[in-house]
Amino acid sequence: MEDIQSVTISIGDAAKELGVSVDTIRRWSDQGKIRCERAPSGHRRFYLADLKRIQPRDLKQSEDRATINYARVSSHDQKNDLTRQIQALEAFSSANGWQFETIQDLGSGLNYNKKGLNRLLNRILKGDVGRLVLTHKDRLLRFGSELVFAICEQMETEVVIINKYPE
Repeated sequence: MEDIQSVTISIGDAAKELGVSVDTIRRWSDQGKIRCERAPSGHRRFYLADLKRIQPRDLKQSEDRATINYARVSSHDQKNDLTRQIQALEAFSSANGWQFETIQDLGSGLNYNKKGLNRLLNRILKGDVGRLVLTHKDRLLRFGSELVFAICEQMETEVVIINKYPE
């Protein structure tokens, strides 16, 4: 039986193993993020043991991951504020040259079961979000935003807060 440390697989199989495209594997190999050997034919061969230790988010650069603007207001009466938040977030992200998506929620900052917040958290946990942009810290949640920020740190998601209140 072959030792797993020496088993190599093709670029196509490596792409399937990590759930990314062959072009992505080739780029990561060229950047030195994934070790490979060249077969006598010149084709790249990837060590299965190396791939088993890698999560795709470990290799993604922040520009490969989404920038998400998140806006929230508590009630329908604040629709104008929601519009202003979205405009501020989108102007800020555009001025920084970021490609972005905007997620918006209508609901209390005490409510953890908002559709947009859950979608945002799922994407962060999947490693899809490289940057989260907020107008203010409390737009995410009234209490508990530090927990979300800790998750962001673990998932290497940058958090950008445009307007910081004085502590």
